[in-house]
Amino acid sequence: MADVTYPPLDTLKPVAEDVWIVDSGPLKLMGVPIPIRMTVIRLASGALLLHSPTPFRFPLKAELEAIGRVEHLMAPNVAHWSFLKEWQAHFPDAAGWTVPGLQQRPAVASANLRIDGEVGDTPPAAWNDEIETVLVAGAGLAETGVFHRASRTLVLTDLVVNLEPQKLPPLMRTGVRLLGSAAPDGKAPVYARLAIGARREATAAAARRLVDLAPERVIFAHGAYYAADGAARLRKALDWLIG
Repeated sequence: MADVTYPPLDTLKPVAEDVWIVDSGPLKLMGVPIPIRMTVIRLASGALLLHSPTPFRFPLKAELEAIGRVEHLMAPNVAHWSFLKEWQAHFPDAAGWTVPGLQQRPAVASANLRIDGEVGDTPPAAWNDEIETVLVAGAGLAETGVFHRASRTLVLTDLVVNLEPQKLPPLMRTGVRLLGSAAPDGKAPVYARLAIGARREATAAAARRLVDLAPERVIFAHGAYYAADGAARLRKALDWLIG
């Protein structure tokens, strides 16, 4: 069986100074097994921001505690919140942050997440000197991009999906290509592009802001992320929106 994930899983992997990823999964999206990824950013204070948390694991908890203090848990996308509660159970003092509008969703409200605030175009005061945020809000789909200034790392979730066909089961490769999310030139899936494009003027302006940040690398939740040449590759992935 094809392994769509990026081992080793559920462990910290450094990608830049004060930035790590945690690969996990697979989950299934419309029947397609997909890898998932969390990004960990360490602030100058030693506080850790967990962006789009993956499933909780005790060994991973120990690794995190060895590099800093887990103080911020972020659900940056309307679809990336399902593991937040289990992390909150183990880090009850960590602040819970979400993309605007997430807490109004019935499934989120019934999950009894602790939400301390929303993060759109303005980051929390604790991050403001080190992180810039950009809200991309379509029709029913919203995502907040997080840019770590010191490492020039941009962190997204579903605004770019870049699944490697060779890692997928053979029958699913065509479907991923039809969705427009096949590496090396993966984009947001077609249904996400429709939602984002429904508010094109605002979302195109936000996409330009992301590119103008000139990231060296772009990390996202599903597939092969951009370890280098981030700004140019992001611009190409967002051509459908920016024009």
